[in-house]
Amino acid sequence: MVKTKTKLATVAVTFLAALTLAGCSNNSKTSSSDSTKVEKVNLSTAYKNKAATNKNATKNGTLKLAIVNNAPFQGITDPILASNSEDAQAFAPGGQNNLFNVDKNYKIIDGGLANQKLDRKAKTATITLRSNAKWSNGSPVTAKDIEYAYEVLGNKESVTQQYSSDYENIVGMAEYHKGTADTISGITFPDGETGKVAVIQFKKMSPSMKFSGNSFIWGTVEPYDYIKDVPIAKLASAKQVRKDPIFVGPYKLDKVVEGESTSWSPNKYYYGKKAQIGHITLNVVSMNNIDKALQSKKYDSVAPSAAGALGGTNYKNLKNLKGYTKVGAPALGYSYFAFNLGHYDTKTGKNVADPNKKMANKNLRQAMMYALNVDQISNKFGNGIKWRANTLLPPVFKKYYNKDAKGYPLNVKKANKLLDEAGYKKRNGSKWRSDPKGKKLVIHFGAMTSSATTEATYQDYLQQWHKVGLNVKYTNGKPMEMNSFYDTLQKPSQNKMDLWLGAWSLSSEPSQSQLYGDTAPFNMGHFATAKNTELINKMNDSSAWNDNTRTKTFKEWQEYMNEQAGVVGEQFNYAWQPVNNRVKGFDISPDNNEFYSNLTLTSSKLK
Repeated sequence: MVKTKTKLATVAVTFLAALTLAGCSNNSKTSSSDSTKVEKVNLSTAYKNKAATNKNATKNGTLKLAIVNNAPFQGITDPILASNSEDAQAFAPGGQNNLFNVDKNYKIIDGGLANQKLDRKAKTATITLRSNAKWSNGSPVTAKDIEYAYEVLGNKESVTQQYSSDYENIVGMAEYHKGTADTISGITFPDGETGKVAVIQFKKMSPSMKFSGNSFIWGTVEPYDYIKDVPIAKLASAKQVRKDPIFVGPYKLDKVVEGESTSWSPNKYYYGKKAQIGHITLNVVSMNNIDKALQSKKYDSVAPSAAGALGGTNYKNLKNLKGYTKVGAPALGYSYFAFNLGHYDTKTGKNVADPNKKMANKNLRQAMMYALNVDQISNKFGNGIKWRANTLLPPVFKKYYNKDAKGYPLNVKKANKLLDEAGYKKRNGSKWRSDPKGKKLVIHFGAMTSSATTEATYQDYLQQWHKVGLNVKYTNGKPMEMNSFYDTLQKPSQNKMDLWLGAWSLSSEPSQSQLYGDTAPFNMGHFATAKNTELINKMNDSSAWNDNTRTKTFKEWQEYMNEQAGVVGEQFNYAWQPVNNRVKGFDISPDNNEFYSNLTLTSSKLK
């Protein structure tokens, strides 16, 4: 399966049932009930199709996949510059320029585009490319391609959202990022830039370096010779990234229809198992239309997503779909509420908390979370695919997930008490609470356009907040198109959204610096405290080599984030999808490092 190397924003917020949820939360209850709890879905990660491959259908046929989204994908093929998971799905057949193979636990192993060797004593990582590594235009992959990824990542003019202070553990990266050095002194080439070996010198080593998706060693390459003449500041809009990209994976891009579809054919220069299917197409299909599209057999499946592209309503509608078999795995992702608590200082590269922000009062944030009945919504309509998130670390990370954390179950009585104690009171007969200074309080809620049922869920949330006297309204008066939503949210200092509902597609290593660190651009709520920084740093300091200590740190961080309520988990989910029975070799296991190469067809038509 295509590995998740980065933290990406995704539109997968809440997929529920096709009926109105407004008023579904029982006004007489003050706490959640598990009486309607649904057993969680558990599926195989692979479709064990025993039918014989039809060589003619495979060679000349087309595998048809849907990208489930209500907005166009942005079209950024470079994993360093992409910030939405839909781009990752649209260009996945190209291999996303991944360096490493992994085992079932996402531990880096030999056999990929490159091998990695860590030397804890010397504080180095040696990355050695395979001798036959080539780009899809036939040019060789070189050591400079490994290093240039760090230049794109760390350049102060880069538009990447992936950079965090963890990368300044590389010798010379801090100076390069500040612009006081033109190169990264800690990355060297024993055999020269056109050789196959790059050595990275670190200030310290971290146990997370053994796993893909860690925040110290970047996991993809950049085609240096192909893009070297494009200023890094303009790379995201260049034709080499948007229109005519090259890849190192099993398929090459034949055509991209901007924001709508991509088409692929086998890459003859691929080093690994050769692609077997003649053509692959990926097309954007809206959330409201995906069930019908699959029922009418327009697609073999949906584009695999570690965070999950389909939800509870889809499962209810498609679980018995004839001609298809379901596969699934715990999701590498979750949806969340975040509050606007500060701004991003572009000069210092840090998130800065502002005690004067509207949502700075912790009682207010906690009360808004206790006012919601996510349990009831999830239990009634999640169909075993979604359930309330009790922390900001999903249970797929079994060792580090804090299953004992309570999170925010419905407790209206506690919500009202918290608001009263903090001075948010109704004055002069108003139905709405004012702020502690007696001023009018209007809270703007940011949400993305989604399925009809998800937008009904938004209405339920608004209604619950209204019940505790908080005047919460949509930003711009209605849910926003996804790209507009993130364009607004990613401004260094935005005041249009006081809180919002979003989701993450996570990397396969659970460190939190890239999402919630004080230097993380993805920390769009700008939650920044000394304690948070301390705990995040401790996840990868010298004490973290003791896994019991590291586990304790992760669980303490989850409890701390729950108590602070700067960001609060909404729902965890199970990533699942139906696969047409003509497809063979469909396996979303993490250690299926040749996901697209292993696919074949058993017939020329969808069954």
